[in-house]
Amino acid sequence: MSDLVIPAPTLPTVPTTTGGRFPVRRIFCVGRNYAAHAREMGHDPDREPPFFFTKPADAIVADGADTPYPSVTQRLEHEVELVAAIGTGGSDLAQEDALGHVWGYAVGLDLTRRDLQAEAKRLGRPWDTAKGFDASAPIGAIAPAAEVDPTSGTVELRVNGDLRQSGDLADQIWSVAETVAELSRFVTLAPGDLVMTGTPEGVGVVRRGDTLDGAITGVGSVRTTIV
Repeated sequence: MSDLVIPAPTLPTVPTTTGGRFPVRRIFCVGRNYAAHAREMGHDPDREPPFFFTKPADAIVADGADTPYPSVTQRLEHEVELVAAIGTGGSDLAQEDALGHVWGYAVGLDLTRRDLQAEAKRLGRPWDTAKGFDASAPIGAIAPAAEVDPTSGTVELRVNGDLRQSGDLADQIWSVAETVAELSRFVTLAPGDLVMTGTPEGVGVVRRGDTLDGAITGVGSVRTTIV
């Protein structure tokens, strides 16, 4: 007989291109990792150390599923990103070893309540409610690392077929290897962790009824409709 006082929560999972499912433990996100995006958000794109924020694992929306428009915002915005899925954990990883801890890669959307984020920045408060809300992380199928080059590839986001964001993984200020190694200084990475690696320029507002299509060359795609 279980001694749990409430039913255990279901472990979120993401499909893989191999047919299995990847169990998700935590979601880490790196901010302002493309110079052009840093500029459009009003920040200096010089190579300062990366900073991180989180989303709950159950914020994931399956590829192709609808995403409910969140409450308490008048400005929901899209950010398309490469997602690294950690397969083996560790702390204080060396940069040259970091990619060896990645099981695979996917395309994800970091949906953001931009008005709440702006207010939090103004007041010097955390971004949790702006970034870590329900259904804030649509993610496509994860492709094995051996099939992906995380250093280059076109990154695009279309809304209702219109191109909104376009960049290249080669434009990242911090490479995936550098990001994973730096993150491992602050937390012990574990199998099941996801790392969203930042978005190129062109972030913008989405509304109910909009269909978002994110794609990264050599990685895959993700689609969701805001309802």
